[in-house]
Amino acid sequence: MLANEFGKMLQYKNPASKLSPEAETDPSVQNCSSEHDTQDAPAHPPGLGTRDPGTPAAQRSNPPADRQPLRAAGSLKGVEPWAGPQEPAPAGVPGSRVPSPGGWVLRGCRRYSSCLPGARGDAGEGRAHFTTPIFYVNAAPHIGHLYSALLTDALCRHRRLRVPGSASTRFSTGTDEHGLKIQQAAAGAGLAPIELCDRVSAQFRQLFREADISSTDFIRTTEARHREAVQHFWRLLEARGLLYKGLYEGWYCASDECFLPEAKVTRQVGPSGEPRPVSLESGHPVSWTKEENYIFRLSQFREPLQRWLQNDPQAITPEPFRQTVLQWLEEELPDLSVSRRSSHLHWGIPVPGDDSQTIYVWLDALVNYLTVVGYPDADFKSWWPATSHVIGKDILKFHAIYWPALLLGAGLRPPRRIYVHSHWTVSGQKMSKSLGNVVDPRACLDRYTVDGFRYFLLRQGVPNWDCDYYDEKVVKLLDSELADALGGLLNRCTAHRINPSGTYPAFCAACFPSEPGLTGPSVRAQAEDYALVRAVATLPKQVADCYDDFQIYKALEAVSSCVRQTNGFVQRHAPWKLTWENPVDAPWLGTVLHVALECLRVFGTLLQPATPNLADKLLSRLGVSATERGLRELYFLPRFYGHPCPFEGRKLGPDTGLLFPRLDQSRTWLAKAHRT
Repeated sequence: MLANEFGKMLQYKNPASKLSPEAETDPSVQNCSSEHDTQDAPAHPPGLGTRDPGTPAAQRSNPPADRQPLRAAGSLKGVEPWAGPQEPAPAGVPGSRVPSPGGWVLRGCRRYSSCLPGARGDAGEGRAHFTTPIFYVNAAPHIGHLYSALLTDALCRHRRLRVPGSASTRFSTGTDEHGLKIQQAAAGAGLAPIELCDRVSAQFRQLFREADISSTDFIRTTEARHREAVQHFWRLLEARGLLYKGLYEGWYCASDECFLPEAKVTRQVGPSGEPRPVSLESGHPVSWTKEENYIFRLSQFREPLQRWLQNDPQAITPEPFRQTVLQWLEEELPDLSVSRRSSHLHWGIPVPGDDSQTIYVWLDALVNYLTVVGYPDADFKSWWPATSHVIGKDILKFHAIYWPALLLGAGLRPPRRIYVHSHWTVSGQKMSKSLGNVVDPRACLDRYTVDGFRYFLLRQGVPNWDCDYYDEKVVKLLDSELADALGGLLNRCTAHRINPSGTYPAFCAACFPSEPGLTGPSVRAQAEDYALVRAVATLPKQVADCYDDFQIYKALEAVSSCVRQTNGFVQRHAPWKLTWENPVDAPWLGTVLHVALECLRVFGTLLQPATPNLADKLLSRLGVSATERGLRELYFLPRFYGHPCPFEGRKLGPDTGLLFPRLDQSRTWLAKAHRT
């Protein structure tokens, strides 16, 4: 559900929405603190949606009778009345994002290394939790779903390289299994809803397993732990006076499972030739409907949401999407319906204390981010708000407006960051069942290999705009960058003809002095060689910054650029023209291979988040052990800086064949040329 159009919400306009006098005087919601209020929550500053405490209740306007706040349906220990949303903690307060000196330092580095701490915005040694959207089980997974999972996987894997220890990093994904479309699809297939959910959820789980997605939790919204979390969250909002019953009347789109305002409805000619009302965004038919639902007082959170986004420029990345949300918040923010009649929608979680209503599917689904960190148990606070969401742009409004508002209403902080990506088209067209151009990701994993297709999606996907897929593009990219450039470089440096001892050769400081411009009979290094050392020495920091800015494609582009530079270095000095028997050639031949192998070691380390199996194959060929593959162990070319190199003289690992075989076999001569 959460991976569908962002217009999937129910709206109810209530500009004057506020807590009623009854809620303010009800002893069941007074004089006790919420069990989920964070201990570090700051006092409510003026202007954050709080009421003037000096205004008597009798002087405040009462809402209409059909909008009276709800009393708690069941007992909820430790609940206080909602006193206005809370701002994110300032720097230095637990739960806030504070830059800290994590990451690595290139030891022994001199002028060519960054010698800087970890990437900007890093949470240091603290915990981090990454999430994908949970994917609606109304259809089989496509490459857009896989792309979301791969982005999250790469962020998580890079973080693990930076902060070792599996206990400090979590990664959750899963499936959204409630809603009217599931109910209808199951009926049409002659299945119980849970049977349909089991079938499609298993397809997502299988895809992610085959694609080497390193998630630590797979949540299904039909699980008992999630039902408990959703109902607890509902009771908390209810006890804080943020829910009331209201009558909704307007356009409803059954295909998109959402109500639409008049401005989002247009008329198109239908199959019968008669004009019919349709959704302006999706083109699906809409019908006029009227029903009584529970309403969330979203209108009270417009200003607090603006403050959150203005005070935290990294809350939503990339920046254009943050600006989009701020523009939305300049408009009226109507209250939202958060339930449906059970007679209409029974496949969902019942409203606590009112079996006539079902909690609406998107509210149900959003709470999954709390379920996976243990909510409502107290331990969940150690992971919230240290959570970052990766989402598609079509569900931005859900995650950047509705979800933070619900969290603030429950006394919780918004997530640490929201990473937003765009969509994939196929040969310039939107993927669509009707067009028959939906790309099967499992077939792509088979055709291009797991790491090949991972690399393509992460290398070509740009979060700011839609990206296009077609087979020829995949083949061209993978052959060029993985087979020819990276694989060819490894083949050259490990070939028996050039490296007959099968070792990490020694580095000769006399041939490649640390200071450029020196002259002497042994000096062979050129200005371009120093540029290469400088580029590779600063590459880990450059890549880390790209990950922090959610520009993984730029991180891979930077690695690819350095691979080309390294190939240029090898081509420039042509080690195949040198001989080990010549006492003049031998020191420089060893140095050229040593530098190239050191560059390959950096590339292999930095490619682990994107292509874990290929990177493992590369690093194993270089003889790099499992304990030497983290960013803290990434000390590039220490001999250049006058320090010992633990790899010098070490035997290379076994030759397991080509790093990445070419996909276009019509040009296999290139692969042969790289084996010189």
